[in-house]
Amino acid sequence: MKFKDKVALVTGGGRDIGRAVSLRLAAEGAKVAINYCNDRASAEATAREIEAAGGTAAVFQADVSKADQVATLVAGVQAKFGDRIHVLVNLAGGMVARRKLEEMDEAFYDQVMDLNLKSVFLVTRAVKPLMGGGGAIVNVSSLAGRDGGGPGASLYATSKGALMTLTRAWAKEFGPEGIRVNAVCPGLIGTSFHDIFSKPEGRAAVAANTPLRREGHPDEVADAIAYLASDEARFLTGVNLDVNGGLGFS
Repeated sequence: MKFKDKVALVTGGGRDIGRAVSLRLAAEGAKVAINYCNDRASAEATAREIEAAGGTAAVFQADVSKADQVATLVAGVQAKFGDRIHVLVNLAGGMVARRKLEEMDEAFYDQVMDLNLKSVFLVTRAVKPLMGGGGAIVNVSSLAGRDGGGPGASLYATSKGALMTLTRAWAKEFGPEGIRVNAVCPGLIGTSFHDIFSKPEGRAAVAANTPLRREGHPDEVADAIAYLASDEARFLTGVNLDVNGGLGFS
C-alpha cells in the first residue's frame, strides 16, 4: 500500500491511461480525485470500479486550461479529502487535430498549447501549496516531444517537448521543498487517442518497428507513473522516462 492515507489528483483520470493510473494509485491505497472535462460517464465508471474494489475515489469536472475552473477543482478536492494533496498526475491533454502549418490559425495554436501546457502550469500552481514539505508530481509528455511527432502533430509535439523542459526546470525549483517532479513519455499506447488520430496501417507499422514488436498498454504507463510517484523513486527528480518499448532507440 505505497499510497496509504495519501490523496492523489489525476487530471484526465477517467479513461485510457488516466483510468489505469487512477485504478493503480487506488489499489495502492490512495484516495483518488478523478478530474474530467467532458466525459463524466467514464470518470464515474472508473470511480465505481475503484469503490467496488474497496478503494476511495471522487470525480470532479473542470476544464484545466481555465484558471477559474482549476481553482474550483482544487477547492472541491480539499473539501472532499482535506487540505493536503500528496500526488499530482498531470495527464489531461490531446492533439485536437492533425494540421499542417498552413491549416493552422492562432485559435488552434492557443487551443493545443493551452490544453497540453497551460493546463499543467495552472494545476501545478494551484496544487503545489497543498503539498507541504513533500509530494510528487508526474507529468505526462510523449515520444512526440522527443522526435517531433507524426504528420500534422507539430504543435502537439512542441507542447509535449516544452512539458519535458518544464519538468526539468520545476525539479530544480521545487526540490528544496522536497517536491519531486518527473514525467513519462509514452510511445505508441493502445488508447482512444490513436483510435481517433492514427490510421490502423500506421499503427501497425510503428508497432512492427518497435523493438518489442507491439503497442504498449495503458497499465504499463500507469506502472511507470505509480513508481515515479512513490517513495521507491524518492531520489529521482527531473526524469523524463520513456515508456515506448524501445521505439526511437533501435
